[in-house]
Amino acid sequence: MNEKRETTDSLESPGSGRRFLQPLAVALACFVFVCLFIIMGSMNLKRVDETLIAFMENKGLTIIKNVQRVAEGYFQQLMQTQQAVFDPKAGVPVTEEAFSVQESFLMDLTELAGEIDVKWETNRLDHKQLTSLINKESLWLIAFLDEEGNTVFKNRSIPKGILGFADPVVRGYEGFKINVFTRSENTEGLGFVALRRKSGKGTIIMCIDEEGFRSRSLSFSIQRAIEEIAQDSDIAYLFMTDERGRILGLSGELPESRKQELRMGSSPAVTASIITSKIVLKGHSLLEIVAPVLVGQYTGTMRLALSTDVAGKILRKNRGGIFISVAFMVFITLFSMWFLYKNQTKHLYKMREMERRVHQAKRLSALGRLAAGLAHEIRNPLNAISMAIQRLQADSPNKLMYVIRDEIRRLNNIIEEFLSISRSRRLEFNRHDLKELIEQIVLVVRDEAESKGIEIKTQWQKSPLMVSMDLDKMKQALFNIINNALESISDEGSVTVSVERESKDSVSVKVSDTGFGLSSDEIEHIFDLDYTTKDKGLGLGLALAHKIIEGHGGETHVTSQPGEGTKFEILLPFEQR
Repeated sequence: MNEKRETTDSLESPGSGRRFLQPLAVALACFVFVCLFIIMGSMNLKRVDETLIAFMENKGLTIIKNVQRVAEGYFQQLMQTQQAVFDPKAGVPVTEEAFSVQESFLMDLTELAGEIDVKWETNRLDHKQLTSLINKESLWLIAFLDEEGNTVFKNRSIPKGILGFADPVVRGYEGFKINVFTRSENTEGLGFVALRRKSGKGTIIMCIDEEGFRSRSLSFSIQRAIEEIAQDSDIAYLFMTDERGRILGLSGELPESRKQELRMGSSPAVTASIITSKIVLKGHSLLEIVAPVLVGQYTGTMRLALSTDVAGKILRKNRGGIFISVAFMVFITLFSMWFLYKNQTKHLYKMREMERRVHQAKRLSALGRLAAGLAHEIRNPLNAISMAIQRLQADSPNKLMYVIRDEIRRLNNIIEEFLSISRSRRLEFNRHDLKELIEQIVLVVRDEAESKGIEIKTQWQKSPLMVSMDLDKMKQALFNIINNALESISDEGSVTVSVERESKDSVSVKVSDTGFGLSSDEIEHIFDLDYTTKDKGLGLGLALAHKIIEGHGGETHVTSQPGEGTKFEILLPFEQR
């Protein structure tokens, strides 16, 4: 037993060292593959991000170009309208679209005059602020007159020609008087807007010179173009500044950082190249595009901010797909490791079982060779001793003689078992009465059983049970099983042997005892060649019996409980071989 355990341990240790080799190799390969997949996914996300940024940049530049084109068209129409009215001999045709632009321009000036009037009326403008507003709005003159036509405020003298034209408004005969595009020497080349104040108490006069007209036309054209183009929901803000950093047109809400730059003058008024940057406005990521713009002869800078929410959704979708793929790869890796571990464990168990059987075969071969040697070396001296003991017993009977004969018989039985294992002759089948065979075995062991206080009970039918078998081998097998039942009883008890027809194809032999019984682990190894529960046993009897019964195509079943005895059931085929 010790030799077997040491051999088994030596066989298990290499397997246990190699057990995780294949799963770990697969896990390492999967880990490398997952890392490569993550790297490729990151590179793909970067390429997608760069592609989306390039797409948004192209979209922004297209919007800026469209604003520039539309603003250029409006500006040229205003210039052509002014030239056509001011110089009819120039031959410049005034289209319906040009008159529409002219009307919008005049309305813009009128609204500006109204806004100034409201601020003045509500005391939100003092003289200093009003002067700053004049410069900001590119105006030449702003004047407030009371109901009698007396000047309340003016930043410079009002030309007499303009007062003459504005007289109907001052007297209250008309609500407004506008003359921006038609200029004459009487108005000193100035355009003007005379508007009856909202309170009805006086008049506001606003004059614009040639340079102011061009500046106002530029601001108007850019603002109108921005309002028309900036309808895209992705546009956060769009504005243009001139060379002095003044805002000429605006759509949307500027971030505080951009307002601060414009107030401080730290932002370049005109840029010579396209600049792209990412900013955050109210928690939203924006892509700001800064590009130079030329409208007429005026240069400026257009700033456009596009929302990157759509691009962010695309990136998050791609990132989610990569995370799902990585999670799937990790799951496949873990499942593969588990599957390989289970598969290897199963194969290692089979390999150890095969190694154990090979080891048993080697021991069986060694036992066979040993049995052959023992048969020649021991059997003849035992026969001689047995004959001498018989003669001594006949001359002078003695109780010790019986003991010596029993021990010699036991030694002879051990040698027979060795010889039976070593011999591998074929079974010779003939029909014999199984019941008669068992009666002979019971008759042989009954005397010894009764001497130990063991009762042998038999149960079988009177009619013979003819079974095809090797008589000597079957006798040896059944003898070993019945003898094992007797040896399992240490004190008084009983052994029951029964034979019955199990079915039309099989016959059952049952041997039950009232001995010490067996545990489940002992039942599992009871038929192993070198396994025994006896102090002086060699573990050969039941192993040989099991081998013989299998050779007859039969089955052996054992049921037992510790302290409750053991029951052997042998099923033998009943058909003719």
